[in-house]
Amino acid sequence: MRVLACQSPYGQGGVGQHFAHLVRETDEGVGLAYYLNPAPAPSDGPRGRPLSDRSYQWLHRWTPLRYSLGWSSYVKNDFFDRRVAAALDAPAERFMGFVGQSLHSFRRARSIGFETLELVAVNSHVDNVRRLHSQAEAAWDLRGASWLNDWQRRKTLAEYAAADRIFVHSDYTRDSFLAAGIPASKLERTYLRPDSRFVPPTDRPDDDVFRVVYVGRVDITKGLPVLLEAFRTLPDPAELTVVGGWPTRQMKQFMEGWMAREPRLRMAPGDPLPALHRANVFVHPSYEDGFGYAPMEALACGVPVIVTEDTGMKEYVQDGVNGFVVPTGNVDALRDRLQHLRRHPLRPAPPSVA
Repeated sequence: MRVLACQSPYGQGGVGQHFAHLVRETDEGVGLAYYLNPAPAPSDGPRGRPLSDRSYQWLHRWTPLRYSLGWSSYVKNDFFDRRVAAALDAPAERFMGFVGQSLHSFRRARSIGFETLELVAVNSHVDNVRRLHSQAEAAWDLRGASWLNDWQRRKTLAEYAAADRIFVHSDYTRDSFLAAGIPASKLERTYLRPDSRFVPPTDRPDDDVFRVVYVGRVDITKGLPVLLEAFRTLPDPAELTVVGGWPTRQMKQFMEGWMAREPRLRMAPGDPLPALHRANVFVHPSYEDGFGYAPMEALACGVPVIVTEDTGMKEYVQDGVNGFVVPTGNVDALRDRLQHLRRHPLRPAPPSVA
């Protein structure tokens, strides 16, 4: 039996979907004792135990915490971690937590008799994340754009050491851990799948507009400036839809400035499915991503994708068949692939995931 915990609401966003997948997989496999989450699925009844984040919300609203993405992320993760540690009761064989939010939970779980501590690595090794985020900040002269600060890095390294098993969801992530000296015996490669609702549409727009779609967090480390610079030189008719929200005031101002200069750019927060059903191409320009649910959802909808070399999604992309892999942070390479797809459209079949 396994107990799980994650501070991203069940089924919401990439990490929340990741968590929901693991809950269902646990229920069908080793057995689900219960899980801890801010918004459990109602259908799970008492097996989904809610943990409020009101204390963190108060701090974020009324203190300078809201001005620092790194500190905000660290404190939110740590608050949740401590609440999980306090809520753990009767032990099961396994406790599974997510990276950056499990150190206190691990210590508590070990002390009350859990046999195996399992860590879910959403991203590549934390030192690889730090290196690539630093590249993004330097390239676009936006300091403090990363959610990773040194406190979060040190805590993550301690979690790696404490975990009996680390779950990785791409070869890219696995290779980054091996390169950092984590033994292969500690790593478990697993596979994630998009929700079944992501399927090709029955009908697509029949016009000449070249529709580019991005889905995800709106920040520098996700490569939004790379995409914006590549898109702005595309000739009309073209449209760029960004589905997501900005985590900081700095990014809000950044995107508002771009929307004022580029009338073909629009924000569309909420469900990404309508945008994917109209898209000609999906772009995932991230400086680092351990897997990438959004481009996998695009492929499931029959939309070709462009991803970077520093994302786990690259192993699902066949150049010229269902999309392209481009060098991380390279505006010219991304622009070239966008222009190519405009001239030579692709309509890939949905992927088969192991």
